[in-house]
Amino acid sequence: MTAETFSTWLIHFNCPETLANGLGDLLALICLLLLTYASNLLAKFLIRKIFHPLVAKTRITWDDQLIQDQVFIKFSHLVPAAVIHVFSANFFVDRPEIIQLLNSAVNAYLVAIGMLIANALLNSIRALWQDSALSHRYPANSAIQALKLTVNLIGIVFIIAAILDKSPIVFFSGIGAATAILLLVFKDAILGFVAGIQLSLNNMVTVGDWIEMPEFAADGDVIDVSLTTVKVQNWDKTITSIPAYALISHPFKNWRGMSESGGRRIKRSLNIDLNTIQFVNPSMLERFQKIQLIQDYLKNKLQDIKEHNQQVAPVDSDGSINGRRLTNIGTFRAYCRAYLRQHPRVCQDMTLLVRQLAPNQEGLPIEFYLFSNDTEWSNYEDIQSDLFDHLISIVPEFELAVFQKPGAQDLQKFLQTTKA
Repeated sequence: MTAETFSTWLIHFNCPETLANGLGDLLALICLLLLTYASNLLAKFLIRKIFHPLVAKTRITWDDQLIQDQVFIKFSHLVPAAVIHVFSANFFVDRPEIIQLLNSAVNAYLVAIGMLIANALLNSIRALWQDSALSHRYPANSAIQALKLTVNLIGIVFIIAAILDKSPIVFFSGIGAATAILLLVFKDAILGFVAGIQLSLNNMVTVGDWIEMPEFAADGDVIDVSLTTVKVQNWDKTITSIPAYALISHPFKNWRGMSESGGRRIKRSLNIDLNTIQFVNPSMLERFQKIQLIQDYLKNKLQDIKEHNQQVAPVDSDGSINGRRLTNIGTFRAYCRAYLRQHPRVCQDMTLLVRQLAPNQEGLPIEFYLFSNDTEWSNYEDIQSDLFDHLISIVPEFELAVFQKPGAQDLQKFLQTTKA
C-alpha cells in the first residue's frame, strides 16, 4: 500500500482531494511505522531466543556482560532504520519531500542508536574492568564518564547536522568559537576529569579507602569515584560528596597504608601521680621478683646497678643516695614493655615504645606507642581497651597511682578526714 493508493481510495469515497492526499500520506506513514515496529520486535525476539543462548554457551565470560548490559539488544534498533530506508520509496511514490524528510530522520535516528550502543558498551567495559585486579588501583568510573560525555556531545552535533541537513564540520567550527562558554559550563567536569587522571595515576584514592578531609566534614570510606565527585560514607552513615579536584588542591589523610601494613597504631598515655614514685625497698623487691614477666629484667638490672655502684663509689647497704637504685616507675615501665612484647594481639615487628613524657600538672605521663595486629575498627578498639584494662589495673601492684583530678567524692572524703 502506497500513499497514492490511500489517496485514490479516499477520493473514491468523495473525500476532498487535498484532504485525501494528506490522509493518504498519514496512513502510509502509519503503515510504515507499524512495519518498523514489527521488524524491531522480530529482531529482538531472534536476538533473545537464538543469539543470546549461543553467546551464553561460549567459554569466555566477557560476552555475558554484554548480554547483561543489553548491548546486543541495542543493535535490534538498527532494523527499523533499515526498513524505513528500504521501503520509504515504495510507500511514498512521487513524494520526494517526504522521502527526504524520512532520510534525515533515519540519519538522526542512526546516530542516536549509535550513542545508545556506545553507552551500553562503555557500561560493559566499566563492569569488566571493576572485576579485574587493577580496578582497585585504577578506577575506570571517571574515564568512562568522560568518554560517555564526549560520545554524547559528538552524537548531539551529528543529530543536529542530520536534522538541518548540514555538514557536522560547520557545527564543530562553531564549537571552537564557543570554547570559552563550554569551558565555563563544563568547568567541574573538565577539572574532575583531570583530577581523576591524577588520582588514578598517582594512586591517591580508590574505592574502599578510609580518608579524612575535615575541610569537607569527610571521615569514612570512599564508596564512589566519579568524573566530578568523590563520595565518602562517613562513620555515622552520612554521605559526603567532595569535588574530585579538591583532592588534588586540598590536603587529606588516606588510611590505606595502615590497612595494607596490617597494623593499627595505639598511642595513649597513663598519668602517674608523682607523689607515688619512689625507690624500690626490700619488701617491694621481694614482691616484684615473683612477677614472671620481669624476673629476667630484675636480675640483669640489679647486677648492672651493683657493678655500677662498686665502680663509681662505695655504697652503703641501706641504700644511700650516692648510687643507683631501682624505682617502682622504672620497674613498672619494664613490666609494661614485657607484657606488650608477649601479647598475641600486638604487632611485634613494628615500633613498640613505653616511654616517659615531660611531667606536668597532671603527673608523669607514661606513653604507650604500639600497633595492634588487627586493623578492623571494632576489633582494634577491643584490643586497645583490653590492653589498658590490664595496665591500669596493675598500676597499684607497683605502689603507684594513676592521677585524676579530684571529684566530689574525693573532696567529701577529704573534708571528713579533716573534721576527724
